[in-house]
Amino acid sequence: MDDLEARLWDLLVPYLAAEGIELDDLEVRGGGGARLVRVNLDVPGGMDVEAIARASQGLSRLLDQADALPGAYTLEVGSPGLERELRRPAHFAKAVGREVVLTTRDPQAGSRRHRGVLDEVTDETVTLRLAEGTRCIPFGQVAQARTVFRWEKAPKPGHKRG
Repeated sequence: MDDLEARLWDLLVPYLAAEGIELDDLEVRGGGGARLVRVNLDVPGGMDVEAIARASQGLSRLLDQADALPGAYTLEVGSPGLERELRRPAHFAKAVGREVVLTTRDPQAGSRRHRGVLDEVTDETVTLRLAEGTRCIPFGQVAQARTVFRWEKAPKPGHKRG
């Protein structure tokens, strides 16, 4: 996280906490007049469109009043979604017990792509439960990770599942 992102994080967290909203992630891209501020928010049960719109208006006012960003910027507010990108240790901790896809910088046990259930997260490692056993991957090796949402096929009307 760079200095600007850290300052924005410190500015937004108290406002959002007072609204009962968690700042899940924050990212600033570009510079000058082409700056994009991407904010992901979360609450238990997820954010609906109306809650995101209200939060977006409040965040926009807060950023403008605090003059936190020099020049023009675009504010993009959303929720993490069904398949959540895992970028911070807190993201991994929230995803324990869920299926994830993880790409490593270097091959681990002969592969860079790993898919399994996130079993455990420590300060140094992520442990996945795979079909062939468990795999412990150092955080420094994680290049990209996200949760997996499985779409269940609905049963045909009149047929029982089983």
